[in-house]
Amino acid sequence: MKKALTVLLCVLLVAGLFVSCGKKKTDSSAPAANAAPAAKATPAKKDVLKVGMVVINDENDLGYTWNFMNGMNTAVDKLNAEGYNVELIVDRNHSEDSTVRDANIELATAGCKVVFNNSYGFEQFMQQAADEFPNVMFVGLTNCGSQLDGRPNTYNAFASIYEGRYLAGIAAGMKLNELKKEGKEPLVGYVGAYSFAEVISGMSGYYLGIKSVCPDAKMLVQFVGTWGDSTLEAAATEALIARGCVMISQHSDTTSPATTAAKHGVFHTGYNTDMTHQAPTASILSCRIDWTNYFYTFIKNVADGVQNPSDYCGTLADGSVALTPLNTAIAAPGTQEAIDKAASELKAGTLHVFDTSKFTVDGGKKLDHAFAVDSDGDFNADKDEAVWDGVFHESYPKFQSAPYLTAKIDGIEWLNAAY
Repeated sequence: MKKALTVLLCVLLVAGLFVSCGKKKTDSSAPAANAAPAAKATPAKKDVLKVGMVVINDENDLGYTWNFMNGMNTAVDKLNAEGYNVELIVDRNHSEDSTVRDANIELATAGCKVVFNNSYGFEQFMQQAADEFPNVMFVGLTNCGSQLDGRPNTYNAFASIYEGRYLAGIAAGMKLNELKKEGKEPLVGYVGAYSFAEVISGMSGYYLGIKSVCPDAKMLVQFVGTWGDSTLEAAATEALIARGCVMISQHSDTTSPATTAAKHGVFHTGYNTDMTHQAPTASILSCRIDWTNYFYTFIKNVADGVQNPSDYCGTLADGSVALTPLNTAIAAPGTQEAIDKAASELKAGTLHVFDTSKFTVDGGKKLDHAFAVDSDGDFNADKDEAVWDGVFHESYPKFQSAPYLTAKIDGIEWLNAAY
């Protein structure tokens, strides 16, 4: 009997094992309780796309070139995270001479499909390289000739930085109002590189921003005849402060105007980069062009085989024009609110920097400004009227992205001869 019971149990056990092995899972998609989560699929890397860049300084200038490199590195990192395979090659510290041509040729020879150049004076040398490498794209940043030079492989880009200048001017004007209560004259000093349209447009937008909140302000301009020379910029700043300027700004590449302002106990608004780290007691904020979106879009289009525009102008509305964080330790109360209000109106198109009812030129005249531009590509300058509806339309897409305002706005005095 015991033996028979044992045999029966064995039979039942074997039958149970066969039944268990034949069961189906009720949810074939459900992982086991202790199974590792499935790894996320990563996009397949595309072919290597080499991108070159020729720059006038290097990242150590903490200003102009630093700002470009910051935008480029951010764009490249973003593209590579999305599965693109961008290799960046940078050629640094170039004067505006024939070595720029050589640098562009070297980058093209190294296999770069696009080469960016970050200084106005580079363009003619870049164009020479473009003739030798018709299958490589060459981009002049802050330039104005490539979209009209008849070359299909050259490009321009800029941004409406006069909008950022205007907002920086509001910050300066608010501080001037505060200083007036201490008995100080609202006199502003401006260190300018060269006396051509890019600098004139920027300093004019800045001054009009100041006047929008401090109508009795005046501005003195000292030109230095170079983009980035810390010694000359410091000397120009010293000269402006000696004339009584209590606020300094700049269209130049180094931080020496900020540090010189701090040394003398006056205030400052900067350009290209946040200078509050170098001059925390002086620098209120800076305006800058954020090149990230342009670099990202242009390189992505090259990788995807999409045509880029020959001339491009970024704006405050699309994020290409930006301000660094306000130094609230020294800014006048209400400054951020005033900036935010004006920025909102600029984006909406209800405020215009160069509203001709708000300023005069050349000793009381109303601006009626035509500018020369080769609009049809025949290399004969044509006249285009840039004023309509009571507004001077700077960097208008029909004309060019680079600034073209050259009129002298009343209230701004040039202290030295033009460069």
